[in-house]
Amino acid sequence: MKPRDIFLAKLRRGTAPRASIGSATSVVTTDLMDRVGIAFPDAHLDPEKMARLAATGHTEFGFDNVMPLYSVWHESAALGCPVDWGHSGQMPDGRAIYSSIDDPIGIPPNFLKEPGCAVPLQALQWLTNEVGDQVAVVGKVFGPWTLGYHLFGVEEFLISTLLNPDRVKQVMRQLLEVTVAFAEAQIEQGADALTLADHCTRDLCSPNAYREFLAEVHQELHERIQCPLILHICGDTSDRLGYIRETGLDCFHFDSKVPTAEARRLA
Repeated sequence: MKPRDIFLAKLRRGTAPRASIGSATSVVTTDLMDRVGIAFPDAHLDPEKMARLAATGHTEFGFDNVMPLYSVWHESAALGCPVDWGHSGQMPDGRAIYSSIDDPIGIPPNFLKEPGCAVPLQALQWLTNEVGDQVAVVGKVFGPWTLGYHLFGVEEFLISTLLNPDRVKQVMRQLLEVTVAFAEAQIEQGADALTLADHCTRDLCSPNAYREFLAEVHQELHERIQCPLILHICGDTSDRLGYIRETGLDCFHFDSKVPTAEARRLA
């Protein structure tokens, strides 16, 4: 079996001659950027450089997959958030564009053509053409909880979950469509699977908040996006793994703050 077939078989709980080894998130380090001569911000803004840096997941590390999105800001940049794309020693950072949860959201009809989304889509196509017959090509989208942080600011968004929960849910329904649209576009460009990242860690929301605001959303994303989804949440997620288990998502990519044996038991 090719590495691609092994990765996808294991993701679907199928049989393979060995365990699959890969990463659902970025493998990029400053040493790796120096080694291949491709660095931030170019790796966020130039599709071929983004793709060539992602290909090192296979060519340098021997992983069974590649994943080309190294930032949390791609969709948010396409939606209008000002973003500093960083440099080789600094990750990108952005700013909110709304000051109140009550502000109406404007989703540009052509946001997929904005560089924040267009560049990764072209990079995925490049990877599909160049290495997609050998390794799995994994894309990445962010869920509406994270997009809410970016558009409104973390403090405004989280306070609103207590003071105006109905509006937060309304906002998330709108932003869910951004996640779905970007996911479908990545699949069209050849993505075999997608990382679904959402920053609903214990540091930022309680397990009850996950159950109230996110469990149903993640279940819907699983049902609507027609490829395997790998949910990624940073931090200690042991207190919400029981709810994550019920979403139907194909795989959970957990942080090292959760001991492996404990994560497996809870899942």
